[in-house]
Amino acid sequence: MTERLKAAIRQTADAVNDVINRLIPKSNEMESQLFDAMRYATLEGGKRMRPLLVLTSCELFNVDYSCALRVAAAVEMVHAYSLIHDDLPAMDDAKLRRGRPTVHCEFDEATAILAGDALQSLAFEVLADPDSHPDARIRLKLVEGLARAVGPRGMCGGQMLDLLSETQKLDVGAVTRMQKMKTGALIMFACEVGAIMGKAAPKHAMALRNYAHDFGMAFQMTDDLLDLTGVQQDLGKETGKDAKAGKKNFLAFMAPGEARAKCELLVDQCIHHLSVFDESRTGVLVDLAKFLLERKN
Repeated sequence: MTERLKAAIRQTADAVNDVINRLIPKSNEMESQLFDAMRYATLEGGKRMRPLLVLTSCELFNVDYSCALRVAAAVEMVHAYSLIHDDLPAMDDAKLRRGRPTVHCEFDEATAILAGDALQSLAFEVLADPDSHPDARIRLKLVEGLARAVGPRGMCGGQMLDLLSETQKLDVGAVTRMQKMKTGALIMFACEVGAIMGKAAPKHAMALRNYAHDFGMAFQMTDDLLDLTGVQQDLGKETGKDAKAGKKNFLAFMAPGEARAKCELLVDQCIHHLSVFDESRTGVLVDLAKFLLERKN
């Protein structure tokens, strides 16, 4: 990881945590356990990759930083919600996330469900607030874009396909579609935020979409490789769960070496897509794509 990327990750984590800390304050009310669970899921651990994509895409178009930061926090809330529900006994039944007990283990299953629900709704509340952008039309586009990324043709639909893969035979096309929905949709939105808020020209918006598409695919392939070869202590979560559950991923159709080569090609394509921008402004996005090939968690 480059020093530039390390600094960007640290700065993003600190800034996003500060915003989330304000948006989800500690509560002394009877429902305080819900707030505690929401904070537990969002404020500790994680690379803040999706918020970093939001902020770096916004930098390309000189979007106001405070506005971009609120949207980045909203995206992280949605990501946290998806992890909470993904870990539930009815889904992946995971006991460990980011090196700590999953939310339903730390609290209870009902609280985890409610915490996920509350994080999703709070994210949309944040996007709809004028503090996130002064133009109501832009806020509406943000709400629409995130809703599409989360909904039946995005994360939720992808999770449904993931569950079906335990009992139904999926071909490589179906697995690719599943991963585009489950993992890629939110990454795509995170990259599109800058183009939406900055009212980008079509060619620039398309470049970010193409970057996000290849980034999401490479991210998922490296995730599959780590699930096969990674170390639980490094990953902060259990390994080999897909194979044990009979779920299909990219490694059901290609050898690890082939998947690694495919990732390298996708990363090269990511970098090429950024060529329409000023090279001096895309350094973090380039570093982030290259980091996919060396990530350990």
